[in-house]
Amino acid sequence: MIVGRYLISPLTQVLHNGWFASSVSIRSQGDGEGGERVLRLTRLFRDPLAAARYALGEGLQWIGAPRPAAAA
Repeated sequence: MIVGRYLISPLTQVLHNGWFASSVSIRSQGDGEGGERVLRLTRLFRDPLAAARYALGEGLQWIGAPRPAAAA
């Protein structure tokens, strides 16, 4: 997801116990100052989609953007 000058990419990984861990990559674009941060999150999930949504929300919060509305 591109928000302003940031590219936010949620990442998930299945653990040995079947739970899913999440991380989020936040990449800055433009102005010759491209950089990337990867935040490793500690919350675990049973569902990979829930893990990805959480990571996306945390990435948006990190850059100061509002979280997306929950799907109905």
